Amino acid sequence: MPDSCVPRPRRFLVCEPRHFAVQYAINPWMRPDEPVDVIRALDQWQALVETYRAHGHTVDTVNPVPGLPDMVFAANAAVVVDGRVFGSLFHAPERRPESVPYEAWFKAAGYEVYHPESVCEGEGDLVPAGRWILAGTGFRTTREAHSEVQEYFGAPVISLTLVDPYFYHLDTALFVLDDENIAYYPEAFSPGSREVLARLYPDAVLATREDAMAFGLNSVSDGRHVFISPGATDLAGQLAGRGYVPVPVDLSEFHKAGGGIKCCTQEIREIRS
Repeated sequence: MPDSCVPRPRRFLVCEPRHFAVQYAINPWMRPDEPVDVIRALDQWQALVETYRAHGHTVDTVNPVPGLPDMVFAANAAVVVDGRVFGSLFHAPERRPESVPYEAWFKAAGYEVYHPESVCEGEGDLVPAGRWILAGTGFRTTREAHSEVQEYFGAPVISLTLVDPYFYHLDTALFVLDDENIAYYPEAFSPGSREVLARLYPDAVLATREDAMAFGLNSVSDGRHVFISPGATDLAGQLAGRGYVPVPVDLSEFHKAGGGIKCCTQEIREIRS
């Protein structure tokens, strides 16, 4: 097993999809006329939580709020680095109230929360990656927010432009495998951003469009185990060939809203000892 493929215990924040529904359309995946099976969504979400815990990870929950159907997508609420919380200011008015219960949870847990002045959608577009933070823009989070993030965390922010509306958040087109490497779908990015990624990560795992459309890049890695959509078969094979262990978890009911495993998972990163 390569030295890089070493698991590290993580702490995740999730929200039960008790009120999950597709009531509006703010990305190409969402069709309000297509019904959501809430029971199936609950079962899939519970399976994800149980899988995380079975692999040694801590899972905390924030209580869902009626009328906020997308609150299950916990990743969008904030980004947490070294125990510091950078909150959210959603692009869509329908989602802006989600910030309130998440902020309340963090404050009750003893954290201070920074309020962004610019549109910013948490880990949806802000991906901590070892020495820097990869930051998406083009559809949701603005470049002005990237500057706020850099000033707040004091970490270099690498701005990346998304160009395909099906990959409207960075976490639908890219995920971090460990502190040194990533997996991503090149065509989701502008030509200049593709060059940046190729320079930063010459050994990255490159996904096909088919695997990206199966939400294969909306994955979570603990450094060895990769919790991944079962539909992303080619990507899973590539990861296994690199020494990672794909752990398929079916969150297909959430694909109806444009979300998957990572969208449902906020990582709380404390200061490493």
